[in-house]
Amino acid sequence: MTARQIKLGAFLWATGHHIAAWRHPKVHVTAGIDIDHYIQLARTAEAAKFDMIFCEDAAGLREANIGIASQTSRSIGFEPISLLSALAVQTSRIGLVSTASTSYNEPYGLARTFLSLDHLSGGRAGWNLVTSASPVEAANFGSTGLKPHADRYERAREFAEVVTGLWHGKASGHDGQSFSVRDPLDLPRSPQGAPVMVQAGASDVGRDLAARTADVVFTAAQTFEEAKAFYDDLKGRLAAYGREPDDIKIMPGVAPVVAETEAEAREKYEELQALIPDDVGVALLSSYLSISDLWRYPIDGPLPDLPESEGMKSRQALVIEQSRRDNLSIRQLARHFAGARGHWRIVGTAAQIADELQARFEGGAADGFNVMPSYFPGELDAFATLVVPELQRRGLFRKEYEGRTLRDQLGLKQPVNCGAA
Repeated sequence: MTARQIKLGAFLWATGHHIAAWRHPKVHVTAGIDIDHYIQLARTAEAAKFDMIFCEDAAGLREANIGIASQTSRSIGFEPISLLSALAVQTSRIGLVSTASTSYNEPYGLARTFLSLDHLSGGRAGWNLVTSASPVEAANFGSTGLKPHADRYERAREFAEVVTGLWHGKASGHDGQSFSVRDPLDLPRSPQGAPVMVQAGASDVGRDLAARTADVVFTAAQTFEEAKAFYDDLKGRLAAYGREPDDIKIMPGVAPVVAETEAEAREKYEELQALIPDDVGVALLSSYLSISDLWRYPIDGPLPDLPESEGMKSRQALVIEQSRRDNLSIRQLARHFAGARGHWRIVGTAAQIADELQARFEGGAADGFNVMPSYFPGELDAFATLVVPELQRRGLFRKEYEGRTLRDQLGLKQPVNCGAA
């Protein structure tokens, strides 16, 4: 066994990550509100020794404009911390990570909620910090519109400072630009020192916040070169904050379609792609590019020049780069994007997929991967039964868990207590 091991997250999302997963004949259409479905997925991931399961969240129907396809496959589902609390008693070792926004929460309440989940699970909780880039979410919280990108990240920086202070038992209050907190939390310190901090922002200010505060970073990268550049840049920022390269685990998203033979995998992939209506694909692409009138451009023509977004800047840049690099029409780009929302996709056998993961891991472009199955439970089952044993055979992935907490599994240092609770 090698000393350095690949880390794996299972990114859960109702029927699956492919935008047309809800139309697949082997999918449970109401999966988003079926607790037994999520228990099955969590147990599958834990049996395969995944480091964590991850639940994304948004306080709004972000793509309601693309109709029932979106609402079924993406928007209908449990509030994730409630869901993970239920899954905590159905599992024993796998980490439990959820998104929560710094724009539409308050630090004291969020810190208390995640620390409660951490105690309920025996030290397996993690918080994925997001600033929220959707105008739909802003409208649900009495806002007049989406706040500028820089303002959202300034609030997030102070928010993270308050939350980590509370988790580390800081006894004195906080009185800052955006928040004022008087008391410490009414809970003892976490079994793992503090819940794991996760981030996914890839803009310059997002990378800086991650370098300052994150333990794990999720990211999107199509090519090895993109992944390597992000990895080196973020790791290179850590020294400025007194941190070491191994203090952060960088885990790009990957959407695998795996089968016993390459032909079978290709057939599975093409079956999914054939389920994407053009209007759904273009509407999904429009939402990530923060452009409302993409339909007025010829669908078989190139992506037009776009102004810089106040939404997800890094994802917009990634999509535009791919469209130019691969000379894709709007239709082609939309169909490709709808399959994995800009994340890396691999189609092939277990050995072929393991080859690709190993190359990025050993090439210094990733510490692990956030696995995004196209549909559930089928593609998670396939990855667990085909790819995981291949990675284990190569000595790249564990056969048994290293400990009981999420920090144990990820090989992260326990944070030092900075005050009495």
